[in-house]
Amino acid sequence: MIEETVRNYLLRTFSTVLLEQPAKKPASYIVLQKTGSGESNHIYSATIAIQSYGDNLYDAATLNERVKSAMENITSLNEICKVSLNSDYNFTDTTTKQYRYQAVFDIKHY
Repeated sequence: MIEETVRNYLLRTFSTVLLEQPAKKPASYIVLQKTGSGESNHIYSATIAIQSYGDNLYDAATLNERVKSAMENITSLNEICKVSLNSDYNFTDTTTKQYRYQAVFDIKHY
């Protein structure tokens, strides 16, 4: 499962990487989810959205930049062929007032 592969990879650098929202929210954390996938010639593709949460907008933006830097090297894993940043943006939840950024990656994997 690509979500588990990406999560385990990010856990090498970040202490809190989740696949869903926690009941008790830490000061900063990362949530990732697969938003799409496909397959061609036995090579799989996945679109992964990684949300970086922080106590304030600066912390969320800084965490997002660290996530983007970490993801540049995910191709060091044997099962990952290619990664590219699709987009990243301020994704603050105006309803809950939670500061977050979202980076969306396109990943090719075996």
